[in-house]
Amino acid sequence: MADDPEKTLQDWKAEMQAEHDDAIADPDPDADHRIEGVAQVNYRVYYEYDADADALERTREEQVNDLTDPELHSCACGVRGMTPDEARQHMRTAHDQS
Repeated sequence: MADDPEKTLQDWKAEMQAEHDDAIADPDPDADHRIEGVAQVNYRVYYEYDADADALERTREEQVNDLTDPELHSCACGVRGMTPDEARQHMRTAHDQS
């Protein structure tokens, strides 16, 4: 009987989630723990065409949204993809271990 690829994928996802949950709840006490995230602010950029140089030259930019906190956080110890609640739990546990 052949393996069910869907079941294999679901098993793999469950295993990865369990490892992720364990890394959040049981941080390495010897690791450096600093939470970080990547945020993006979007700009609208305007250009003028320079026919002599056949080039686009930036004339101005306009910020179109404000800096917001990212939805996912990482820790310097290597745990990635944490929600803010998971990141707080991770740091709280790491802090309590020290």
